Amino acid sequence: MLTYEEKIQSELVRWQQKMQKRPNFIDRTSKKVQDKLNNIIPDKVHEAITASIKQMTRAVLTGAEFTTSMPLPKSSIEETEIAVRKRIEFYKKAGAAEGGITGAGGFWLALAEFPILLGIKLKLLFEIAALYGYPVDDYRERLFILHVFQLTFSSQKQRQHVFQQIIQWHVKCKELPEDINQFDWKTFQQEYRDYIDLAKLAQLIPGIGAAVGLVVNYRLLDQLGKTAMNAYRMRWFEEKNTLLAVTS
Repeated sequence: MLTYEEKIQSELVRWQQKMQKRPNFIDRTSKKVQDKLNNIIPDKVHEAITASIKQMTRAVLTGAEFTTSMPLPKSSIEETEIAVRKRIEFYKKAGAAEGGITGAGGFWLALAEFPILLGIKLKLLFEIAALYGYPVDDYRERLFILHVFQLTFSSQKQRQHVFQQIIQWHVKCKELPEDINQFDWKTFQQEYRDYIDLAKLAQLIPGIGAAVGLVVNYRLLDQLGKTAMNAYRMRWFEEKNTLLAVTS
């Protein structure tokens, strides 16, 4: 019978393979569809979404508008992930409810929901980081959170690039510069906007917006939670192996 560590390690390997796979036909086709949709969506909508992402990203980097969760003492990985799954379920339900309400409110209310949903997602990531025992008041941990966000809401090509950046993060983070403004927020917001537009565009359609908002938000937060768990699992195994190598 597999131990919990063995079970999640096999899940982690499958996730790592998924993050590193080359863009397939569906990925390339989706990008083409997205480009066409971008030409249809009014410029004011694009500007509002871009501004929201830019402001929220800067808030994450500087600490503004985000409460800092204290990292919890590290327990077993199994106990940690029981708590993480509970928070993910909570945020999935909260996001679904919020999406249903704003989706039923028409075009402008649905548009206003973009920064709200973005805040919900980032708050979930902050809580997950703290549950895994990482201090989110450290800007390097906030950068990792943004990388996790990119892994979830980016094209496959960009996902490959971001994944390489988080490998052996406990080593790479020590080499990061003190200037947090070096984070490439422009690529971040463009990839997120393109990804989220395709999933959320139907929420702006009268009559079906509520149902779309509820289902899409639930799935997006579920996807974000799974990505975050695997990203922190990878760090957990890397740090554990490093510690064993040092002590052996």
